Amino acid sequence: MVFGLFRKPEMIGADEALPGRDEPLAISGVHAVLGSDMKDLPDDVEVLYVAMGCFWGAERFFWQQPGVHTTAVGYAAGWTPNPTYEESCTGRTGSTEAVLVAYRPDEVDLEQLLKLFWENHDPTQVNGQGNDVGTQYRSGVYWTTPEQGEVVRASAERYQRALDGAGFGQIATELLPMDEAGDGRFYYAEEYHQQYLHRNPNGYCNHGFCQAPYEAAAHGQDAPTKVELPGG
Repeated sequence: MVFGLFRKPEMIGADEALPGRDEPLAISGVHAVLGSDMKDLPDDVEVLYVAMGCFWGAERFFWQQPGVHTTAVGYAAGWTPNPTYEESCTGRTGSTEAVLVAYRPDEVDLEQLLKLFWENHDPTQVNGQGNDVGTQYRSGVYWTTPEQGEVVRASAERYQRALDGAGFGQIATELLPMDEAGDGRFYYAEEYHQQYLHRNPNGYCNHGFCQAPYEAAAHGQDAPTKVELPGG
């Protein structure tokens, strides 16, 4: 047995990141399921970015949600501009696999999107999700308005109480404004990753109900308590 062959994944700093490239990866920009434009977003939508491990399965939850205008997969909260999938997999971009969720607030409540997020992955796992291990699979929520941030942080505190009550561990999810997450940008992944599980119905991602129902946290009768959470 060779000891020291596998190291615990650790986040890199900006000075350690791969250089990347100036030009974005080429994609069609048209959502394969919804038919919407994934880049040119209308004025009546808000955008939230979520990371739940493999972005294939995570994206499908959100494109199926009524009120969501479009989704896209990409790389966020890292340092390398316009990284490729292969570069992301090295852990040397600082990016996590993320999903852009553009939704209409008058058609779907942010709490419903957060329910999909919290319930369908393990937010207590550090730098990985199931057998997918590495900082590129870390859990994260990155908001684009202060109002979203307030709702996200409150939801995390409530969900932590639900996890506590069910005997699970501490939330490790990165919680940050998008403009403070790495270089503050979302980079679209390659075309073949977009809506992958629609294009490849037999594909697999280890997502699904994981630990505790979000409703128990959101509608419980416990008095609010301050919970220490990662991400500032």
